[in-house]
Amino acid sequence: MGRPTTDRRITLERIESYAPERSVRIEELGERLGLRRGDLGVFRKFYGLDRLRYDPELSLLELLRPAARAALTGVPDGGRVEFVAYAHVTQAVAPADTDMAQLVRDDLGLVGAEAFGLSHQACVSSLGAIEVLGNLLRAEGGEGAHALMVTGEQAYSPVVQLVPNTAIMADAAASCLLTLDGDGDVVRSFVTRTLGEYARWLELTPEQSTEYGEQYAPRIAEVIHQAIAEAGLTFDDIDLVIPHNVNKLAWRQTIKELGLDQEKVFLDNVPVYSHTFAADVFVNYTTLRDTGRLVDGAHYLLVSVGLGATFGAMVITHRSPGGSR
Repeated sequence: MGRPTTDRRITLERIESYAPERSVRIEELGERLGLRRGDLGVFRKFYGLDRLRYDPELSLLELLRPAARAALTGVPDGGRVEFVAYAHVTQAVAPADTDMAQLVRDDLGLVGAEAFGLSHQACVSSLGAIEVLGNLLRAEGGEGAHALMVTGEQAYSPVVQLVPNTAIMADAAASCLLTLDGDGDVVRSFVTRTLGEYARWLELTPEQSTEYGEQYAPRIAEVIHQAIAEAGLTFDDIDLVIPHNVNKLAWRQTIKELGLDQEKVFLDNVPVYSHTFAADVFVNYTTLRDTGRLVDGAHYLLVSVGLGATFGAMVITHRSPGGSR
């Protein structure tokens, strides 16, 4: 569904990401995931996977901390963080008596900030959290109010790490500091669509799985076109699509559905990081930014899909520090 814009626009003041240094080839996870040589060959040859970041010795808080602290350096003098949202995909990321959102808030020293978790849009939850935080700032934020979106989790078990015939999940985290009408990237639109008939993902029949596969690219295309239209733009105005890293095959099908040049979709990180839950689009964003590939004033499309099944697209206008306003 689409959501109407308001006069006060969400701006992304600082976006940061973090991935563990430990990088492994997908073949090193074959025994853990119960994948045979032929299965791994499919992931490598057709899905485009090669390596991924995976460090089981790292705690979840240690994974989340670096990007969150880096994002907080964007809080200006006189500014304050009033809301913290921890966006995650796996609903059980910690023991039942542990509130990770509050643990992250306390670890960052954000005394007094309201902290909560979001997960029901799966891998779209990080984009959805930005919208939720923006609405909270509009409704309750005072002068100088900011919000922090934190995302990231670990592939702590084979059941979590392997999405059969689709993806191998990896470790990474990202954080986004946002406010209203600031100097950062402008959020021009955000659109989601959920196909609830696929909510019980692990229990889908073979026929339902086939049906979902057939709907995948057309549903992404619909959400993308709607997001671009709500942003008041056309596809020609979009400089680059910054996607999630589910696999290259799914994106080739989507690119064909959209009639795009493949160079317009950033897929370089698929073989480097694999799919990092809800952090993908921000890992890809920071890769592009840090290599000088984001252009001041250009429009970018962030796209992700979550099991369950939610399709999400967000259009942003990039504003470099010291660039045009």
